[in-house]
Amino acid sequence: MRFVGRLLMIVGSAVLLGIIIFAYRNMNHDVLNERFLEKTGYKLGFTEGMAQLDDGSEIYYIEGPNKGPKLLLLHGQQVNCFDYAKVLPGLSKEFHVYALDYYGHGRSSKNPDKYQAVSIGNDIVWFLQNVIKEKAYISGHSSGALLAAYVAAKAPDHIMAAVLEDGPFFSTLPGRAEKTISWLSFQNMHDYLHQQEIDTFMEYSLEHDYMQEIFHAEAPWIWDKMIKKPALKYLKKHPGQIPKIWYFPPELGINSIYAINANMQDGTSQYDLRFGASFYDFSWFEGFDQEEILKNIQSPAIVMHVAPNKITAPGYYDANGVLLAAMDEMDAQRVVDLLPHGTYIGGFQSSHDIHADLPSDYIKVLLDLKDQMEN
Repeated sequence: MRFVGRLLMIVGSAVLLGIIIFAYRNMNHDVLNERFLEKTGYKLGFTEGMAQLDDGSEIYYIEGPNKGPKLLLLHGQQVNCFDYAKVLPGLSKEFHVYALDYYGHGRSSKNPDKYQAVSIGNDIVWFLQNVIKEKAYISGHSSGALLAAYVAAKAPDHIMAAVLEDGPFFSTLPGRAEKTISWLSFQNMHDYLHQQEIDTFMEYSLEHDYMQEIFHAEAPWIWDKMIKKPALKYLKKHPGQIPKIWYFPPELGINSIYAINANMQDGTSQYDLRFGASFYDFSWFEGFDQEEILKNIQSPAIVMHVAPNKITAPGYYDANGVLLAAMDEMDAQRVVDLLPHGTYIGGFQSSHDIHADLPSDYIKVLLDLKDQMEN
């Protein structure tokens, strides 16, 4: 009996230790890569900078060591320059990397008067001219791809080649946008800012996010029981914080769903919900003609496009006709056809953020482009 008792104690202790390690890993996983500099970046030679324009606008950026040609990275919406954390170590071996926060994100200015593609794009051109000061490669993800296209068209003398990573080309136009998951999320931001019943956007998003429709189609209990209920319970105990549930491993992605909704208005992040609202009312696109911009990119340009996800395959739309991707196959083909020197690379098994989901594949695209340009 003593032996059995000791054995049970050993097994129990091992199980408890395993749970502690599991919980620690889940709670300390850097979902948004905010600790990139302290964990890795400084050792790799990355530094921080803040560029100030004549009108007082500020652009925060990080810069890697001088290991090759200049490369400017433009993140997608609701994140910041550290969204590239998984690819920065590899890219910084072959490029002189600059990654900035554009307005409304990270540590850069939060001025709604600047929340238009043309205003942001023109100030990125200024950044190229006054900070980078040399011809550069440019790669943008999602709305950053729209900005990268604008910069490449607007400042051809400053761009060697462009990479447009899963950008929402044409799906953002009025009449199309309203049936996309992105626009529905921007609608939530707009509606939240114009209501007074629910205190935080996190709570509002848990009630109104279109993602719950997707989960309900697969298993009705998942959103309510696994995502919404634990988050609301966490918020009750930890007001003003982004939910992080100890039993959700990073691979499951649920803590990431919470983290992407962090924002300046709740005091949980530096993302300005008013930026998203500018996509809802289309004010972000004033003076931004996507077709003309693509036609005027004279440098080589690569269009990276994700494959349909597991829910919607073989297409990109759900049962309600809502686009669950940045663009469908016809949009992507239209982009390539409009580009004077465009190349399509598709089939990436990623939800949207290719450089984060498939860092090796993303780095290979950039390095292959560099080799092509140099040979």
